[in-house]
Amino acid sequence: MEQIALTKQSMKILVTGACGQLGQDVVKEVLERGYTVTGSGTAKTVDCSVGMQYVQMDITDAAAVEQIITRVGPDTVIHCAAWTAVDAAEEKINENVVRAVNVQGTENIARACKKADCKMICISTDYVFDGQGDEPWKPDCEEFHPLNVYGQTKLEGEQAVKRLLDKYFIVRIAWVFGVNGNNFVKTMLKLAETHDELKVVADQTGTPTYTRDLAGLLADMAETDKYGCYHVTNEGGYISWYEFACEIFRQAGYRTKVIPVTTEEYGLSKAKRPLNSRLDKSKLAENGFCLLPDWKDALARFLRETAS
Repeated sequence: MEQIALTKQSMKILVTGACGQLGQDVVKEVLERGYTVTGSGTAKTVDCSVGMQYVQMDITDAAAVEQIITRVGPDTVIHCAAWTAVDAAEEKINENVVRAVNVQGTENIARACKKADCKMICISTDYVFDGQGDEPWKPDCEEFHPLNVYGQTKLEGEQAVKRLLDKYFIVRIAWVFGVNGNNFVKTMLKLAETHDELKVVADQTGTPTYTRDLAGLLADMAETDKYGCYHVTNEGGYISWYEFACEIFRQAGYRTKVIPVTTEEYGLSKAKRPLNSRLDKSKLAENGFCLLPDWKDALARFLRETAS
């Protein structure tokens, strides 16, 4: 036991986007495992996590990224930082910064990881696929064709990681929700306070991903050399956003009426969304990783945590 504890304490993890929705849970998880954790972000100082070291780092600045990662000397960089405002990414005014963050920023991290000879865990998205058909997307599928700027830039970031590194994990996730930041669950609960009924799309299919559960799997990956592309969501089968909303209100005790509509009928989004976000997660079990709990269980835990 003493040797295991020593090994964990000697592991160094750097988390980009450490104060984001996923980043905060990743930091919490790796701290609980006894790792030495450095979080990074664009702010000069933060108070989002007690126990981690923090460094200001602009991932679009290649020289700064290389200098900081060389200085920190991590065993693994868990790259959570990204531009994730999908609709805003479609606006011409944001085009350069979206590309700088999601493509160049990711490439900068990958280059620095290569020089430091450390692992990289790159968080990606189901949006790299075009969402056609109804078969689950396999992690090693090469038929991408993203529908929007966000998906395209995340794909190009993935490609940079694959081109530059051997020691990498690309982890595609979908329908993310967590205690920190904004997400679909929080939006539904907030709208239910002022609306008796809500229209929610019923023709987009996928599975939610709870950041607290995902963080544990990412930490598990950091302890291995089972590199490659993986798909990760909670278990519990494939559902629509409409079904997700219904379950949110059921568990939260709201009587809000949910009206199912098509994506075309809803018609409010600037960015096209994939209709098929089913992700095949069989590669996780094949490589000895534990699957995430059922999404309904994850939602129940989320609601308990946010109520406290």
